[in-house]
Amino acid sequence: MLILMQYPDPKKYVPLIQLAYDEDYAGCDLTSEATIGEGRTGQGELIFRKEGLVCGMPVVQQVLAVYSEHLQIEVIHPDGTLVEAGTTVAILFGPMRAILAAERVVLNFLQRLSAIATMTSHYVYKVRNTRCQVCDTRKTTPGWRELEKYAVRCGGGTNHRYGLWDAVLIKDNHLASLKAEDLSSGLAKAVGRIQQAKRKPDFVQVEVDDLEQLKAALTVDGINMILLDNMTPEQLKKAVAIRNSRSSREKVLLEASGNITLKTVGPIAETGIDRVSIGALTHAVRNLDIGLDI
Repeated sequence: MLILMQYPDPKKYVPLIQLAYDEDYAGCDLTSEATIGEGRTGQGELIFRKEGLVCGMPVVQQVLAVYSEHLQIEVIHPDGTLVEAGTTVAILFGPMRAILAAERVVLNFLQRLSAIATMTSHYVYKVRNTRCQVCDTRKTTPGWRELEKYAVRCGGGTNHRYGLWDAVLIKDNHLASLKAEDLSSGLAKAVGRIQQAKRKPDFVQVEVDDLEQLKAALTVDGINMILLDNMTPEQLKKAVAIRNSRSSREKVLLEASGNITLKTVGPIAETGIDRVSIGALTHAVRNLDIGLDI
């Protein structure tokens, strides 16, 4: 399986590489200097110890450039490729000291990004026979959002909003300020202010906890998506029916969220909703087992 996707912007993650370089190397590898001749060259293979989806090769190339201009890489399996355990996905060439100095940082990036891509692909597979998209959230590692959201795309998932700046999501804590007035009118006023703002959001979404709130949100023009928080499959089916019964609101997308797992995502997607958002894609993965063998 090979997935084509938009690569991450180096400007947004090269500073992260520099930070990793400074904390791990800082221009000195005492062990390699004592055991490896200064001019010695060689190669190392990046090997997947377990089956998984490759993700992070553009980042690996950027890491190597920081350690030495003489380091080169031959990518055998590009990002988006599903490989079996024991597969060599790339070969590094160049000064041995530089290869070993970069090893840990290369693996730290590659293991985490490949784990996120692999986990996402498992969720995508579970909903393959439905119309449902698998989306990430803002529950990302600080500083890693560009890379982690790229890994989600690499696994076949869809990015939700990147931050507070590109889309509107009116959540329960925002709705709490509207308790003093009718929910529909309160939302209408909020959407009106959004439409008058200089910065136009990619979409406007509101979170609801029950079907009555859903009905209220569906009466408001300008809402593109509704987030159904912690609802059962039975409630989600009713929500889809309510949305579909209102012809003027058919284009409003419904998204399920809250404690969605690999066991529950299939039945949830089969209710007819359009999207599921899963924070665990980025905050609960375990690094994939990948090694560098000289």
